[in-house]
Amino acid sequence: MTPLPALDVRKLLDPFYRAVESVVVGQRRLLDRVVIGLLTDGHILIEGVPGLAKTLAARVVAQAMRLNHRRIQFTPDLLPADVIGTQIYNPRTGEFTVKHGPVFANVILADEINRAPAKVQSALLEAMQERQVTIGETTFSLPSPFLVLATQNPVEQEGTYPLPEAQIDRFMLKVLIDYPNKAEEMQILDRMASVDARTTVEPVLSEEDLLQARAAVDAIYLDVKVKQYIIDVVRSSRNPTEYNIDLTGLLQYGASPRATLALVRAAKGHAFLNGRGYVTPEDVKLMAPDVLRHRLMLSYEAEAEELKADEIVKRILDGLPVP
Repeated sequence: MTPLPALDVRKLLDPFYRAVESVVVGQRRLLDRVVIGLLTDGHILIEGVPGLAKTLAARVVAQAMRLNHRRIQFTPDLLPADVIGTQIYNPRTGEFTVKHGPVFANVILADEINRAPAKVQSALLEAMQERQVTIGETTFSLPSPFLVLATQNPVEQEGTYPLPEAQIDRFMLKVLIDYPNKAEEMQILDRMASVDARTTVEPVLSEEDLLQARAAVDAIYLDVKVKQYIIDVVRSSRNPTEYNIDLTGLLQYGASPRATLALVRAAKGHAFLNGRGYVTPEDVKLMAPDVLRHRLMLSYEAEAEELKADEIVKRILDGLPVP
C-alpha cells in the first residue's frame, strides 16, 4: 500500500475549499460529496428544502474548478429538447442546424427534477448514463467531467413525478442536507445581507489538477478484505438472513450490484479527501448511507413504523463484522 502524499492532497484541496467556503457557508458535507462525484464520475441526488445554497454551491464549485455550469429548472411543461437541444430549420439555406441544450456543460444542476414528466427525466438520465445525446440523427459526446446534481424538495410533493426506482439507481449518491446551525446562519447573515455580497470565486484548480486527482482516486488501493466487506454490506440488503441480520418484513428489495460499484468509488473518493492511498472500512461505513438510502425499497410495514432507509443501513452496518 502506497499512501498518497497527504501534503499534495491538502495543497490541491485546501485552496479549493477556502475559495468555495468564502461564499458557501455550512455545507461542507455537501461540498465533499460534490467533489467525490466529480472525481469518480458519479451523479448526485440532493434532497433538501429550498434556500439551502444548493444552486450557489454547484455554481461556485464549478467556478473554482474552471468548469462550465448550467442550471435547469424542471417544470411540468419542460420538453426533452429543452434539456438536450434540438434541430432548427434555416429557411435561407434549407438546412437544419443543431442547437445544443443546457446539458452540454460540466456541472448540471437539475433543480426539482421530480417536477418534470417522465420523458424529460428520461432524457437527462440517459445522458447521465451514456455521457452522450442524440439530436436528430447525430450523436454528440458530452463534456468531461460531467456531473449532474439533481435536487428534490422532501416536503412539497403535490404535482410531482417521482423518479422510478430503475432511474433513481443511476445516482451514485443521495445526499440529505439540513438547515445551518445558529453560528452558520449568523455567518450567512454577515456575508450575504448586503446587496453587494460576493457570490463568485476565482478558479483555483486547473484541468490538469482535476485529471491528476481523478487518476489518483482511480489508483487508490482496495484490499481484498475491504472488497469483501463492501460486497457483504450490499448483499445483506438483499439477503439479510444470510448475515443473521433481522430485517424481517422491512424491505421489499435491496440494493443492486450497481450499488457495490458505487460504494467502491465513493469509498475511494473519501479516502482521497483524507489524504490516503488506500480504503479503510471506515470509509465504507461513512459513505454507505449516501450510496444505499435511495436504493432500498422499504415495505409498507416499515413505512407504517415510520422507519427511514438510514435506520435500515445502520442495522446492516451494526450487524456486520468489520475487517
